[in-house]
Amino acid sequence: MSKKNDILSSVNKYYSEKIISNGATPQGVDWNSSESQNLRFEVLKNVITRTRNFTLLDYGCGFGSMYDFLKLKYDDFSYCGYDISNEMINEALSRNKENKTNKWVTILDEGSKFDFVIASGLFNVKLNSPNDEWLEYIKKTLLEINALSINGFAFNVLTKYSDAEYMKDNLYYADPLLLFDFCKTEFSKNVAVLHDYNLYEFTIIVRKE
Repeated sequence: MSKKNDILSSVNKYYSEKIISNGATPQGVDWNSSESQNLRFEVLKNVITRTRNFTLLDYGCGFGSMYDFLKLKYDDFSYCGYDISNEMINEALSRNKENKTNKWVTILDEGSKFDFVIASGLFNVKLNSPNDEWLEYIKKTLLEINALSINGFAFNVLTKYSDAEYMKDNLYYADPLLLFDFCKTEFSKNVAVLHDYNLYEFTIIVRKE
């Protein structure tokens, strides 16, 4: 089994246990509160450059909190939620029984493309992975996300500028300058780092238009 498969297996187990233990709550996807969750969603949605008629992939969707947020902001978009955890997807399907247009999947169709891709919290919980292996996992996943996106993508990561007394060994704290350079070099000349919204994280937005 590859290192990436090992990582995905561990992460899948971790988040599946979270949703089983905590249910459809921010804690069920390992966030502290709905307030902080909505704030990061507000920042991530800056990647969306249309008011209607767009497709969006929520990469690592959990039980669908991002969709709950976006449907209050936009009334004409096509949403796909992707997560490797069957428990998360089952919960998302249960919460959205009346909506027949959205997709909730654990496997993406080959050749899938979306106008925008958003990944929230995907790169935070490294568990026992060494930092260098986790960084390579982030880069490989960003290459996949880039291939899935037509107009751009956005993701967030915990920051290395967090207060030392609150940092945890099982979490990954990234260098925003390093990931900015990676995205600028690999993906687009139009890359933004947002590190001004009072959470211990940053968001990177890659525009490909």
